[in-house]
Amino acid sequence: VQLQASGGGLVQPGGSLRLSCAASGSIFSIDVMGWYRQAPGEQRELVARITSGGSTNYAVSVKGRFTISRDNAKNTVYLQMNSLKPEDTAVYYCNADIMRDYSGSYYYDSWGQGTQVTVSS
Repeated sequence: VQLQASGGGLVQPGGSLRLSCAASGSIFSIDVMGWYRQAPGEQRELVARITSGGSTNYAVSVKGRFTISRDNAKNTVYLQMNSLKPEDTAVYYCNADIMRDYSGSYYYDSWGQGTQVTVSS
């Protein structure tokens, strides 16, 4: 069971990007999925998270610009990022707090490999 993130890149200020993170393996369920980011010299911070039922919460800095969603059938979480700013530049990581596979094993606090988002003109 692992998480694979994709969709990062270089974009101009005001532009958009969509990140995806798919969990692979024989997954039965995933509780909360989220996106975090870490800029150089900074601590990793929460960007947005979504429960299996669709409840969401966002960092104040991205509220109104970013939208998190998930497809439970595909075990995938998305982050639509609009109106990007240079201060959004960071490595973005996806996270799953509790995953369960069909053998009954649990996986706690799993992280994807990170995808670079650079906002620059």
